[in-house]
Amino acid sequence: MSPPTRKRKESPGETTAKTTKKRRLTQTEDAGRLRVSVPPARLQQQLTLELLAEMLHYAALGTGNGAQQPSWCHLHRQKDIKAVNVVVLDGLTQCLFYKHFLAMQHLRTDYTTRLTFTPSATDIPSGIFSSEVPESVSSCFAQRDQESNQLRDVLRLHPVIRKFGTQVKGLTAYTLTKEERIKRHFPVRGVHGFEDFVSTESAAVTDSSPLYGLDCEMCLTAKGNELARVSLVDSSGKCVLDELVQPPNPILNYLTRFSGITAAMLQPITTLVSDVQRKLLSLLPRDAVLVGHSLDNDLRALKLIHPHVIDTSLLYTKEFGQKFKLKVLAEAVLGKQIQTEEQRGHDPMEDASAALQLAQYFINAGPRQVVERHIKELWGESLTVSKPTDVRPTPATKFADVLKRSGQSVTFIGKRADISINPSNQQWHSSDKEVLASFRRQTAQLSFSVVQFSSFSDHMKNSCLQQEHHHQRLRAHLRHMCVVFAGPFPPGFGERDVKRLFRCCGAVRRVRMLPTTHRIHAEIEFKLLEGAVLAVKTLSGHSVHGQHIQVQRPVHESTLDLDLTLDALVQGPLNVNRVHVMRLKPNLLQAPFACAPSEKELTEVFGRFGVVERVLLPVKPNGRRARHATIKFQSPEGIGAVLGSSEELRDQSPDGHFPGLCFMEVKNGFL
Repeated sequence: MSPPTRKRKESPGETTAKTTKKRRLTQTEDAGRLRVSVPPARLQQQLTLELLAEMLHYAALGTGNGAQQPSWCHLHRQKDIKAVNVVVLDGLTQCLFYKHFLAMQHLRTDYTTRLTFTPSATDIPSGIFSSEVPESVSSCFAQRDQESNQLRDVLRLHPVIRKFGTQVKGLTAYTLTKEERIKRHFPVRGVHGFEDFVSTESAAVTDSSPLYGLDCEMCLTAKGNELARVSLVDSSGKCVLDELVQPPNPILNYLTRFSGITAAMLQPITTLVSDVQRKLLSLLPRDAVLVGHSLDNDLRALKLIHPHVIDTSLLYTKEFGQKFKLKVLAEAVLGKQIQTEEQRGHDPMEDASAALQLAQYFINAGPRQVVERHIKELWGESLTVSKPTDVRPTPATKFADVLKRSGQSVTFIGKRADISINPSNQQWHSSDKEVLASFRRQTAQLSFSVVQFSSFSDHMKNSCLQQEHHHQRLRAHLRHMCVVFAGPFPPGFGERDVKRLFRCCGAVRRVRMLPTTHRIHAEIEFKLLEGAVLAVKTLSGHSVHGQHIQVQRPVHESTLDLDLTLDALVQGPLNVNRVHVMRLKPNLLQAPFACAPSEKELTEVFGRFGVVERVLLPVKPNGRRARHATIKFQSPEGIGAVLGSSEELRDQSPDGHFPGLCFMEVKNGFL
């Protein structure tokens, strides 16, 4: 056996380098995903309908349409957004959310950014759709409308524009439909004359499906033109198949001038059309799109049926159905010379590659750019600019109108209501169950939608007499979570003394003395749930003027599941790798408070336990810093190191910083 290897101890410099590298990797991962980041100071502020609309404007339109980043948050990688769906749970209050916190697992785990929304007099869906877009957005669309009104007459009437429009589209917009393939004499399953043709196993195509260039050369036989050579290239132009084929019938003319096939080339060949068919079936993916020039002739020669095809002779169309030769298109569009006089016949590999590149160029550039760039050399015309009109179009200012002008669909799904969009864009349902089913059926087709669930709100409206009482019960439920009972206190111990004692655990909202016949107790309500938790953990058993006090929670129906709720809060995504820090004085009654620490000082203190990602140190309305903070580490190891060293930090005051710190592994601001 070889002796055990000893782990080399890392030097401080190596540790720092590894930590820095890990931090950069984490920041790179965060920067590479679609997310919303909110500054810590904004988390405690309420969100209005105007601010919500501001974020939706940028999410749906982006900088390309003149929208700017919202003022209260930062939306990362907006260009990756495919659709925006707003779900409104009408009547769900913050109080109700935390009352049923344990039951709402998906809401509390899937949505990690929680802000308080201020209800407005305007209905939320109407407020979103009718919100005014910034002037930069309206000006951008007004300029586009002006350019559209000055569209060149020749361009507007061009056959390519009339057929395909001006927008850049994916490849699925240019694949031939079944009716078009029948009209153009492509082999189609079930059509007379193609009964003995082989059909490929195909699946639905998308804009990301692979393209394959195909070209065939034929010889004249006793039965007409039959396959003599086939070439296939993939989307990168790489050859995946190039085969000579022996026609089954006697050859009358090799058509060498066009095909390049000679008798000597075919003499040793034993490959038949059926062999080529089997190879193509094994090579082509189920969602492959075949590209060729006059591709119908090639597929008939192959005796092959394939439903997904793009024909470049039909992309670069002329008036009255006339077609360009592949050689002309390759020279004018690609700048390539093919089928030259020096060649003996056509090279199917070269032709397949040229057809593929022509299709890729048309798809990527779009019909308008293709026409504008090549109208003179292909169609023999010029673009004459019409005189600009003096009448400027009215700029779009409503969000719903701007969305439509940008080509996006606008949809409202919910109960029938007076929503400020066209009724044709509204889908009314009588129940939330139907609303959800409708949304699920068409999620992939929605560009911008607002889905409103209103059954709970309707229930509250029907019981309006009980609504205020219900709201008060919910508020009382949340207050009970932040309340502790403490005592007994020494004689003469008053409300001010209790507040001075307990504010070391967190901001105290209210103190109510509970004098009894023999002893004094107090009810303390904290502003933060952490304060109540810390008070129970750290002050129970503390000696006050020689008398030990007990700190406990009130026994109430709202606190029966409190331990489970606290565990769920601690394990929730909002609290990952976070520790709550509270200043404690060495002597709780006599020693005065020192000045509150700064973010920089807290980062220095806790940085030796792990990489500190963020320090959240709230600021009071008077501008003074609060005495509690939240430290977020990049890894759970930092949390463990801090909690394991809590006694050392409290008692020994390492580095002379802040003796008496108390720690709790939860995030501040639960409620």
